[in-house]
Amino acid sequence: MFNPFDESTESDATDEALVERAKGGEKEALEELIRRHQAWIYNIAVRMVWEPRDAEDVTQEVLIKVITKLGTFEGKSKFRTWLYRIAINHVINMKRRRHEEEAVSFADMGGQLDATPDLDLPDRRSVPVDLPILVEEAKIGCTVAMLLCLDRRQRLIYALAELFGVTDQVGAELMEMTPDNFRQCLSRARRDLYSFMEEKCGLINHHNPCRCAKKTRAFMDAGYVDPERLRFSPEHVTRIRDVARERHSEIMAMSERGYQAIFRDQPFLEAPQQTALLRDLISSQPFRAPLELDR
Repeated sequence: MFNPFDESTESDATDEALVERAKGGEKEALEELIRRHQAWIYNIAVRMVWEPRDAEDVTQEVLIKVITKLGTFEGKSKFRTWLYRIAINHVINMKRRRHEEEAVSFADMGGQLDATPDLDLPDRRSVPVDLPILVEEAKIGCTVAMLLCLDRRQRLIYALAELFGVTDQVGAELMEMTPDNFRQCLSRARRDLYSFMEEKCGLINHHNPCRCAKKTRAFMDAGYVDPERLRFSPEHVTRIRDVARERHSEIMAMSERGYQAIFRDQPFLEAPQQTALLRDLISSQPFRAPLELDR
C-alpha cells in the first residue's frame, strides 16, 4: 500500500506528475492525487478526535483546503510536505470535537477506569458480532482514548512517529520544528503515555487489574462500544503495522517496543464514502476556477 511517509523518490515523482496534470485541468488526476493521501489524513484524524464520524468531517475539511489551494502549490517543497502541513495545521487549530471536550488528564482517566465496573461479557446470542470482536473494539477504543490525554501537538507527533513510522527529519519538516525538538516532544509524549499504561493497563503489566474483556460490557452500557456500529473493528482489517514501516530510534528503549506494538496493532481504517465526497468536491463550482478544471 502507498505510504506517503516513505523516503521514496518514486512516490514523490508520482505526486508531482499528478499535481501538474491536475493543475492543467484533469479532474481524474486530482481525484487520484487526493485518493492517494485521504486514508492517511483520515487515520491521523481518528487519533486526534477518537470518533470516526468526526474524523470524516475533519478529513473533508482538510481535503477542501487542499483542493482549493492546490493552484498555489509552486513545487518549492515536496508535495507531501505541503499537503501534510495543511492537514497538521488544521488538526492543531480546529474546533475541539465532542470527545476532545470530554478528554481528561491521565490521572482522571485512570480514576474513570478504576470506577468502571468489571462485568461478564454479554451472552453471545444477544449481540450481532462475536465476543472477541467486542473485546477488540473495547481495547482499541480505550487505547485511542489514551491519546486524547496528550495535548494536540504531542498526540500528533506520537501518531506520526510511533504509529505511522515518520522519521525525525520528515516529522520535523511536517511540524515545522527542528529534529531535536521533534525528538524531545516525542520523548515527553512517550513518557506520559507509557507511564500511565505501566500503572493502569493490564496489556502492559499483568499485575494491573484492568482487563479489556472485563470492561467491555460497561463500555457498552456507556455507549463507547456499540455492537450494532463498530467504530474500530471492521470485518476486514488492515493493521497499521502492515502499511507503515516500524520506526527504530535511538531514543526508544527495547522495553518500550511493547507499548508501541499495542498502538501499531490498531486498524488502518478506510475512509468511508470518500470517493463520493471527492467527486462532489472536485465537480462543485467553487473549486473549478482556482484549478481551471474546465480547460
